Amino acid sequence: MRILVWHVHGGWMEAFVRGRHEYLLPTSSDGGAWGLGRGGREWPAAAQEVDLESLDPGSVDAVVLQRPEEIAAVARALGRRPGVDLPAVYLEHNTPKGDVPFTLHPLADQSTIPVVHVTHFNQLFWDTGTATTTVIEHGIPDPGHLYSGEQEEMGVVVNEPVRRGRVTGTDLLPGFAGVGPLRVFGMGTEDLREALNLKGSGLSEERLRIAGDVPAPKLHQELARCRLYLHPLRWTSLGLALLEAMHLGMPVLALATTEASRAIPRGAGLVSNDVDDLRKFARRLLDDPDDAYAMGIIAREAALQHYGLNKFLGAWDQLLAELPKATRSGSRPQSGTAFARHDTDASHDTDARHDTERTHP
Repeated sequence: MRILVWHVHGGWMEAFVRGRHEYLLPTSSDGGAWGLGRGGREWPAAAQEVDLESLDPGSVDAVVLQRPEEIAAVARALGRRPGVDLPAVYLEHNTPKGDVPFTLHPLADQSTIPVVHVTHFNQLFWDTGTATTTVIEHGIPDPGHLYSGEQEEMGVVVNEPVRRGRVTGTDLLPGFAGVGPLRVFGMGTEDLREALNLKGSGLSEERLRIAGDVPAPKLHQELARCRLYLHPLRWTSLGLALLEAMHLGMPVLALATTEASRAIPRGAGLVSNDVDDLRKFARRLLDDPDDAYAMGIIAREAALQHYGLNKFLGAWDQLLAELPKATRSGSRPQSGTAFARHDTDASHDTDARHDTERTHP
């Protein structure tokens, strides 16, 4: 199939474009949220950059939507309406925001575009009304068992930790820095040292080591040298960095929020909302590299079994194969459906932010 899909969530796309289809990635001269294309990534040749405005409408077999505005953008550019005369699914990456658990999903109460969640937690907490929903859990291209744990420090991967604050558990980092050094990777981490003000807490600035935004291969290599992986996020979808750390063979510590308790098995580290317990456990692993290594083996085995690439791609193949059967050409959108709401304005916000929890940009 030839699948139209925007490059919105880099970590998720790392897996998706490794399937057996052709992936059409809109690009523009200025890049950005609506024209990133491949974004300079070393993806398979099947991931093709396209100009949406000049794309042959009949060459597209399906569209994977990730933002409500994409419904109108596709209809305007291709003259084909997602969910009506173009098979479509809506991929929801994020946990709901706002008045949880009453947050109404943008595609709630419509019957033409199924909603695909990346975690069971997200499916449970989003109110999608009568819309068809399913869950296809994340898949990770296996980086290999790279873990050495040679550095007595905690690895953290988080994008824009200052802006996102309590959502990503940024306020918890000084407490963990009191236990041992943190090595933090991700976009926007250069402002973290000033924001946390470790000196004001009586801690050396050496306890916070900013690694910054690095390409995935380098990230895997450097992260795997850390003794353990710390996942302090309060309210985000299941972080791909957590799953990558498990694939690397790292022991992991995480808050028992969203999907973490499903993803991390017993014996792979500690999942708890008792932050004191997490800090004590972190100190234990920093002091005992052999114990940390053994827990990392359990983490890797679980990640390969539950979040392997083949399982992920197989689930998407099955869903995409069923889409044309569920989409009837020429049918009309129902009154009050998400399609009807978004089809009235074919424009979109070129500066729109999509707050996804990417492993790396």
